[in-house]
Amino acid sequence: MVDHYPLGLTGSDRVESAFGGGIPQGSIVLVEGEDGAGKSAISQRFSYGMAEEDVYVTYISTELASWEFVQQMHSLSYDVVDHLLGEQLLFLHADIDTHNDGQQRELLTRFTEATTLWQADVVFVDSLSALLRNDPRYESVAGTGDEDHVLQRLVSFLRSVTEQDKTVIFTVDPTSVGDDALRPLRNVVDVYFQLETNSVGQEIRRNVRVRRFQNMKNPVDDSIGYSVQQGRGLSIVSRTVA
Repeated sequence: MVDHYPLGLTGSDRVESAFGGGIPQGSIVLVEGEDGAGKSAISQRFSYGMAEEDVYVTYISTELASWEFVQQMHSLSYDVVDHLLGEQLLFLHADIDTHNDGQQRELLTRFTEATTLWQADVVFVDSLSALLRNDPRYESVAGTGDEDHVLQRLVSFLRSVTEQDKTVIFTVDPTSVGDDALRPLRNVVDVYFQLETNSVGQEIRRNVRVRRFQNMKNPVDDSIGYSVQQGRGLSIVSRTVA
């Protein structure tokens, strides 16, 4: 039976129960959505809840510096300072603006060879699409149909990581990288969440479309409604159809 990393905060929200009681150990998770869909908010909620449950977490952001990450988490009522100081949570800013720095541009190589970040139980990468767009190996094949070769090498590495019961959670913006790059990742991930946003009047409705969820602990709905609010963080939304 597969064990699961808990999402915690069961006394303050319904996220853990909505997502089946946790994320399977030894899995690759893809959170896919366009800009503004809520990929970072979901990753931040998952990472904080896991850290609260004594899971060791690494969080890599291509957008936020460390102080911005702390500020962002605080705005969602996720106080990560103690987790950072206690080394329960390791935050790393991935500097993707390295076009003139020679080997510094080898982002995927640096990512896979950074042994410290892989010591965690769960590694969050927010976002993989930003790493790809700025990596010379991907840039050299972008638009040629050979993008999947770059991803296949990455997937092979990830499988060696998940064999140690570690879990890797990626966010991806499908509008910023081609389908040829995403196809091999979509095909092999164990858990695949696709984020959707729809406008209903003046209300923006957000949903997680559960495309794949292998080894789930408890049954999960095909669509999970959620909202993101300052001071409250991520909340599960139950909607009725009139």
